[in-house]
Amino acid sequence: MLNINDITVRLGGRTILDRAGASLPPRSRVGLIGRNGAGKSTLMKVMIGQIDPDGGSCEMPRGTRLGYIAQEAPSGTATPFDTVLAADVERAALMAESETTQDPDRLGHIYERLTAIDAYTAPARASRILVGLGFDEEMQGRPLDSYSGGWKMRVALAALLFSNPDLLLLDEPSNHLDLEATLWLENFLKAYRGTVVVISHERDLLNNVVDYILHLEGGKITLYPGGYDAFERQRAERLAQQEAARAKQQAEREKLQDYVARNSARASTAKQAQSRAKALARMQPIAAAIEDPTLAFSFPSPPELRPPLITMDMAAVGYGETPVLRRVNLRIDPDDRLALLGRNGNGKTTLARLIAAQLAPMEGAMQSSSKMNVGYFTQYQVEELDVADTPLEHMTRVMKGATPGAVRAQLGRFGFSGERATQKVGSMSGGERARLALALITREAPHLLILDEPTNHLDVDSREALVQALNEYSGAVVIVSHDRHMIELVADRLVLVDGGTAQPFDGSLDDYTAIVLRKSDGNTASGGDTPKVDRKADKRAAAEWREKQKALKNALSRAEKEMATLATERRRIDAALFDPKSASGAEAKMTTSELMVKRAAVEKKLEAAEEAWMEAGAALEAG
Repeated sequence: MLNINDITVRLGGRTILDRAGASLPPRSRVGLIGRNGAGKSTLMKVMIGQIDPDGGSCEMPRGTRLGYIAQEAPSGTATPFDTVLAADVERAALMAESETTQDPDRLGHIYERLTAIDAYTAPARASRILVGLGFDEEMQGRPLDSYSGGWKMRVALAALLFSNPDLLLLDEPSNHLDLEATLWLENFLKAYRGTVVVISHERDLLNNVVDYILHLEGGKITLYPGGYDAFERQRAERLAQQEAARAKQQAEREKLQDYVARNSARASTAKQAQSRAKALARMQPIAAAIEDPTLAFSFPSPPELRPPLITMDMAAVGYGETPVLRRVNLRIDPDDRLALLGRNGNGKTTLARLIAAQLAPMEGAMQSSSKMNVGYFTQYQVEELDVADTPLEHMTRVMKGATPGAVRAQLGRFGFSGERATQKVGSMSGGERARLALALITREAPHLLILDEPTNHLDVDSREALVQALNEYSGAVVIVSHDRHMIELVADRLVLVDGGTAQPFDGSLDDYTAIVLRKSDGNTASGGDTPKVDRKADKRAAAEWREKQKALKNALSRAEKEMATLATERRRIDAALFDPKSASGAEAKMTTSELMVKRAAVEKKLEAAEEAWMEAGAALEAG
């Protein structure tokens, strides 16, 4: 049992946690969720003792072993395999002592303890964990300093999982993982015997792994049973009840206020009025359930281009003289939605850079539409934002010659309206910086969006808003992501990047998941085992939906233009009727009766255009 007792934490004059309290059942798997900046990492640091709260306490059974990944990734000449083995401190100490002790009794106790903690199977367990996180046998024996920061963090995660703590604390563990490693981690956590608290924005992980959701909002925490979908249902019901209670209270307040106002001056009712005024003062207002208007993603629609946008014929791509991928045959049309699958290091980013024309084909042929504009999002763009500048300064710099209104409008599409446009990037969360990077790369309404891990640092609500915006976007999309929820809702085609090439994956994401899990269990499936699933109907339905949305948007735009034209014509007629001498054009030659007839006809057309505009708008909102 982990008890969080009325924790209060203030940082920089701001209250992060305000008498937050909850009791976590023993051996439970808990998803700690909340909006970016809500205080999730702060609460986790209180749990491990890195932060002393200003009030309250965190209690757990005596002798509980805690496991938490440090901010710094491991480094040096040690190998991933040795680093993971060393994470079991007791085993490492006993093994070292067994090599040096001369006391037979002590040696007997050491061997008994090593057997009790299953020390002799440790190398096999360490290797299995590393393989699950993407390290093959050769990679396990290389020095840590030969790896990037992301791979080093995988080693840190492997070491933490291997140490097998009683309370396992994970802060967004899938941020440095690909889809395959994320699937393996889910399976590992489902079988974990200790208590797990995981901060995550992965809807699938939260649905598949956890049995409780701990929701942090406004400095308070609330524990909900079940996974993320169950939490959403329960919270929606709770918010509906809160809104109903608020409306009822507001009506009661208005009734009391009216009574006090009418009866305070009358001697016969003054005491009752005073009593109700006191009741009114004691009444605590119930907060309205307000949605955050800054959760905004809206991609500008590009002008139409004839298909195809890109064709590749036996293309090879790589770096220097070494190809990473060969024999790539791929066609991308204006309405395509592709997801690139495959482990990190197999060439997904290399293929994305080829599509974006950042790399040229080394062999074969590649043709692109000369009018095509590409928007390419990577985490590097987020990291390279100038922390001393504001979103407005960033956008003004890249939209040279654009009016201030156009610059503000593009920022507004991504939630940077008003004062948010002038805050320093250095004070923004990782999710806000990702939104700004997306705003910058889409400023010219790209025909093709390439998104490489766009959901890192985005909370669940922001990810959902991004998915909705991508489904409303009329251009083509290529996604590299470990977020299955996004792939399932956005992608119509799956392309597997593996074995030095890229091939269409003839199956669903569930089929691919099953193959990955079989491989992680040691039952490697051959290419012939891939289930054959006909995805044409799904793709056709998705394309038809986008075509319908596009037609509705065009109808809305036509109606708006017609309304503006007719309104201008009506103003000219009204001016001619009011002052015939000021009339010009056709109206100058018309009599008053002719002008009246023409005005009636324009009015009728305007009413029809307004009706068409309202119908198209309602249909678009209904989806």
